[in-house]
Amino acid sequence: MELQITWFFLWALLWAIFFMTDGYDFGIGTLLPFMGRTETEKKVMINSMGPLWDGNEVWLITAGGVTFAAFPTLYAAMFSSFYAALLLILFALIFRGVAFEFRHHVDDEGWRGFWDLCIFIGSVAPAVLFGVAFANIFQGVPLDQNGVYHGSLFSLLNGYGLLGGIFFLVLFMEHGALWLAIKAPGDLEKRADLLANGLWWLSLAVALLFLIATKLKTQLYANYYANPVLFLLVLLNLGLFIQTKIFLVRKSYFTAWFSSALTILCCTFFGFIGLFPKVLPSSIHPAYSLTAFNSSSSPLTLKIMLTVVVIFIPIILAYQVWTYYLFKDKISEADLEMEEAY
Repeated sequence: MELQITWFFLWALLWAIFFMTDGYDFGIGTLLPFMGRTETEKKVMINSMGPLWDGNEVWLITAGGVTFAAFPTLYAAMFSSFYAALLLILFALIFRGVAFEFRHHVDDEGWRGFWDLCIFIGSVAPAVLFGVAFANIFQGVPLDQNGVYHGSLFSLLNGYGLLGGIFFLVLFMEHGALWLAIKAPGDLEKRADLLANGLWWLSLAVALLFLIATKLKTQLYANYYANPVLFLLVLLNLGLFIQTKIFLVRKSYFTAWFSSALTILCCTFFGFIGLFPKVLPSSIHPAYSLTAFNSSSSPLTLKIMLTVVVIFIPIILAYQVWTYYLFKDKISEADLEMEEAY
């Protein structure tokens, strides 16, 4: 049982790291058509995430791989239930990655405009669809006793699911605006600062609305009522949210961005802690729900995987921290002369 609990929280942590890291470049991609007034500004925005975006998406592969290896029954049910949504995410990420590489190969405004649109759609779609998917997981999906999903893509696009998608998108846009304030020089930095301040208030409003809807549409609060000490996580989340604003006002952009990253971490764990021990609740009957215990791999598999994770995850994290440190400076004219997106 201890192994299943450990892997449940490792599973949550990997998704949280993915949202913390890839979230800001989803945000920048979403802001590209609105913030990039000139080709130079668009290059600055793309280069601000250029050396890092593909490394960030490794965490998505890791989270998906852990889902398959640690909770194979969940993997089968989740990937069949969200098949259409996951395919849309996959195609969006593919076109987004291709766009980073292709947009500079032809000196034509129409050519660049097409790939910029791909970056925009390839950023908005995953942000929204991940929010829709996890909101539906929180409220439960029509899963029968055989783990068969009785629904469609459109049944996922319900009111609560769409609110989850909007929440993710706004949160990532705020995260991206903060990163842009760190990396962009001159006027673009000032506009990113102004936008981040405005998005903070919008994030606060959507977050409060999502919390109220979560109370009405899900059972996530049951674990918190049963263990009131867990509400400290909610207070911590609120404190980090306020701290983001404080450091933003002080122009301490990296500290504000880091606070925003921790906010995303706490938001993710708020949902997973409320979900525990379920990993995919059934809206047909609670007995049909998948849990960390009835959907996990064998103890031997979990032990072997835990050994691998303990060894390699710290190495990957250390490498990524070093990469962020290496590319910590603002984008310069010399950087813009290098057309590679990585």
